[in-house]
Amino acid sequence: MSENVKKQCEISWFSALCDDDYEFLGQVDPALQSSWEHCRNIVMTAEKGGYDNILLPSGYQLGIDTTIFAAAIAPFLERLKLLWAVRIGEDWPPQLARRIATLDQILGANSDGTSGRLNVNIISSPMPGENMDSAPRYARTVEVMKILKTMLAGEYLNHQGEFYQLEVEPPRIATRSGKCPPLYFGGLSHEAREAAAEACDVYLMWPDTMDKVKENIADITARAAKYGRTMKFGYRAHVIVRETEEEARAYADRLLSKLDSETGDAIRNKSLDAKNYGVQRQAELRGAAGGDGFVEDNLWTGIGRARSGCGAAIVGDPDQVLKKLKAYQDAGIEAFILSGYPHAAECDLFSRHVLPHIEHGPLKF
Repeated sequence: MSENVKKQCEISWFSALCDDDYEFLGQVDPALQSSWEHCRNIVMTAEKGGYDNILLPSGYQLGIDTTIFAAAIAPFLERLKLLWAVRIGEDWPPQLARRIATLDQILGANSDGTSGRLNVNIISSPMPGENMDSAPRYARTVEVMKILKTMLAGEYLNHQGEFYQLEVEPPRIATRSGKCPPLYFGGLSHEAREAAAEACDVYLMWPDTMDKVKENIADITARAAKYGRTMKFGYRAHVIVRETEEEARAYADRLLSKLDSETGDAIRNKSLDAKNYGVQRQAELRGAAGGDGFVEDNLWTGIGRARSGCGAAIVGDPDQVLKKLKAYQDAGIEAFILSGYPHAAECDLFSRHVLPHIEHGPLKF
């Protein structure tokens, strides 16, 4: 085993609330479809494995409800933080603030007694059935993020924006920290980047080549500086780690062994975000990859053949995976949201092969 990754980062796993779990990509397995029992098992595996945080994703048509699941799983957890995804088009901001404060209360304090075990993943979604251009949709999202930060800081809100005109008292139920939980947010369009720079706390990106990762970090850093702000950066990727590189690559091939192109196209196209900039970039990565699906050392794009969003995996032996994570850290990444298929099994493998060799803990703000 190579030298441990010393610089601290946040390591999160992913709970497949949106019917996104497979033994073979594209092959529906009833035992792996979203259910309370299955998704609870993934979260509890991450809790036992020592992860810092877990993403609870949200889909309009897919899987089970994120908010109800988050509230139900919270009392089971002693230390794990929740990264709870919310779709902005489906919420009224004052009600969303109250739900955030309530969920934060249910989660309780950290093991060291400090406040705050809730993070919020902001999704700049339209209302289902609503056709909204990118620029106003992201402008609305910025308004919501600012409203949440004001109300959850316990301040009276007088917001006169393009989308919301509100004069309301803060919710009586406050977060344990007395402020808004960290807001995680991503997007590659100009409007999404500006929204991130102006209002979020952690800018998330999907897998990309190392030069693009550095380019995106530099761009968002410069945009945030215009608003007098600094940003933390997160990286969402799949991972396949085995004792040898040959075993990891063989498992990657096995994942795709029952997938045909028609099924893969259908899976990608049923997602509401199938046409956005980030999804298009994942498609470009697949197109740039070699015949084995690798676009650069240990970054495999095969996942994207059956997934519209995050479509690449870090693949290799423990040393190779650690080296890749360290390279991302050196570029400026401070948080990783990882996943693998099937999610519970891969969560356990990463926690045994890699996690003990990473200096990690929840992000500090």
